[in-house]
Amino acid sequence: MGVQVSIAAPNELESKRADVAKGEKVFVRHCAGCHGSEGKGDGYLLLGPEPANLTRPTTKKRSDTMLLQTIHEGKPNMPSWKTRLSEGDSRNVLAYIRTLKK
Repeated sequence: MGVQVSIAAPNELESKRADVAKGEKVFVRHCAGCHGSEGKGDGYLLLGPEPANLTRPTTKKRSDTMLLQTIHEGKPNMPSWKTRLSEGDSRNVLAYIRTLKK
């Protein structure tokens, strides 16, 4: 008689370290103005590139590390959040972004 073992594929964000509900609150307060309430990039349009649509497959395919780097360092017309958000808040926002639907 054999023993069957199943191993779950690890997610880059451990659920214990990321809180989607807290991430949504931070997103609404700091990100939705540009990225829109549903993350579709339909918030305020500033000069230059339009805000990213966070529901696109290209965003969904990016690693957590890449997305956290963007949150921390910013992009053209997107501020750096590394001095404004804690690491925990950044991870919570990322967890929330991962739940956004197209």
